[in-house]
Amino acid sequence: MSWSAFALAFMAFFVTHTIPVRPKVKASLQDVLGARGFTTAYSALSLFMLGLLIAAAQNAPFVELWPQTGWQRYVVLVGMFPVCLVAAFAIGRPNPFSFGGANNNGYDPARPGIVRLTRHPLLLALALWAGLHLLPNGDVAHVIMFGVFLGFALLGRWIIDKRKKRQMGPAVWHALKAETVQAPLVAPAGSRKVFLFRALAASGAFLILLMLHQPVIGAYPLPV
Repeated sequence: MSWSAFALAFMAFFVTHTIPVRPKVKASLQDVLGARGFTTAYSALSLFMLGLLIAAAQNAPFVELWPQTGWQRYVVLVGMFPVCLVAAFAIGRPNPFSFGGANNNGYDPARPGIVRLTRHPLLLALALWAGLHLLPNGDVAHVIMFGVFLGFALLGRWIIDKRKKRQMGPAVWHALKAETVQAPLVAPAGSRKVFLFRALAASGAFLILLMLHQPVIGAYPLPV
């Protein structure tokens, strides 16, 4: 695959991730698909385009910047479990501070869950995933791909904070943030079953990723 094909895959990835979530486009799609249908379709499209981009990076001309070593794979293996935990505790949880929150009108700052630790848990998971995968993938195509994802995740925090402050109003945003950070770190008794379920879901997701990494991605994930 040529560099131009890799560039086209990158452009297609970002076009399909930015246009559907523009307010007017999103509203029109939700009128047709419904809120849940839009989320399902957008998630499926995102996964497909991510797979396409990864395949494009793997087939791009190989230009090595640094070699792959065993310790790098150990770091990725150990680090991916916290990534799964962060994602599992973020998905489907109300979060008015970031994107992707579910039922944000029902957000309770006294029981914020992972939002107590980070306003943007999905961006944190993305940053950790990209940063970890930079280590064993020291060729130009993968460095570009994971580097862009890492930069997007870090810059996205600032962009979304700015947007949410404008939408909610600075006073409301700061007041909600203050209530959230004052919430107890330990989950209330009624939330512990949900906590356990999400922890088990993260463990299951980690094992599935481990088993499917080679047949789907084409790269053996365990240290050799």
